Amino acid sequence: MTTRQELRPDPTIRRARRAITLPIAALALGLTALAAPAPAEAAPPAVAQTWNTLMYRSLTRQQTAATMQAAIATQKATVVTRAGEVTNATNAGIVAESALTTATTADTTARTRVTAAQTALTTAKQNLTKANKKPRNKAAVTKAKNAVVAATKTLTTRQAEAKQAAAALTTARTNARTATATLGTAIANRDAAAAAVTLSQQKLAQLPTAYSLATQASALSRDVVTQSRAGFVVADTVQVNGITVHRSVAYAFRRMLDDARANGIVLSGGGFRTKERQIELRKSNGCPDVWTAPSSSCRVPTAIPGRSLHELGMAVDISQNGRTLTRSSTGYKWLVTHARAYGFINLPSEPWHWSITGG
Repeated sequence: MTTRQELRPDPTIRRARRAITLPIAALALGLTALAAPAPAEAAPPAVAQTWNTLMYRSLTRQQTAATMQAAIATQKATVVTRAGEVTNATNAGIVAESALTTATTADTTARTRVTAAQTALTTAKQNLTKANKKPRNKAAVTKAKNAVVAATKTLTTRQAEAKQAAAALTTARTNARTATATLGTAIANRDAAAAAVTLSQQKLAQLPTAYSLATQASALSRDVVTQSRAGFVVADTVQVNGITVHRSVAYAFRRMLDDARANGIVLSGGGFRTKERQIELRKSNGCPDVWTAPSSSCRVPTAIPGRSLHELGMAVDISQNGRTLTRSSTGYKWLVTHARAYGFINLPSEPWHWSITGG
């Protein structure tokens, strides 16, 4: 029979079980967290991405042109270098051709001398044969033998000279072929470099102006609003200098604030707001009816919920030095002159309200 004491787990075992159980529980919670779906983030509509791309190209057009001009200058320098290589290759070709002519002449001369030496040796041998016939004249034989030795020596010398001349001719021919090939390569490289300059100049000439790019973006603005509204989620917004705006307009808006600051104009303001906040504003601004009364009927013009561009982060109520813009503000005057270049248009009745459609 088992006693209660025997059934009771050893304290050491209980601690070991807890040490195992707790990490397993933590791991299970971690896996559950990993399995949880991430917050939804809708991709901006294609038209919004196009608007953003056009504005980026517009606002970086000067930089792009400068980069292209610098590249063209480098390419032109390359053309000069390649032209110098053509000149050098041409001169090297002239030298190689001259050396080939000299080597050809030397080879011909050497061959002629070998032939003459062979003829002289043949004649000397014939004379020796005659001298050896009876009646033999010892002195004549000796003289004939010496003539054969001398002719043989001369032939050996001439053959060595001919061999050297032939080798020199082979080298000269190789050098001439190499010079011709080098010149051809140099000309091709020069022509390719010149063609690259021409192509780059054409691309620079065809580069749209900043104004035309911004105008193209402006023509898409209403479609951007319409299509962005359909699938909008808060995750479509980002912070720009503390102002929440739609990610599609963020680059242009940031550039506008930065360029204004560079001109001594410090701008801030409020951008995105939720539909709930829009409802609150409609109520606090004394609109006769939250859902139907026109904006103009409110004490402070406030769009009907669901229609405000603030609800997309595509409109900003801009202030300067903590104060709402007025028509006399330097910030307002700067924006009137420059804001369109960044894709933002003023709502005439509200000097502080700027959006991508002017609404």
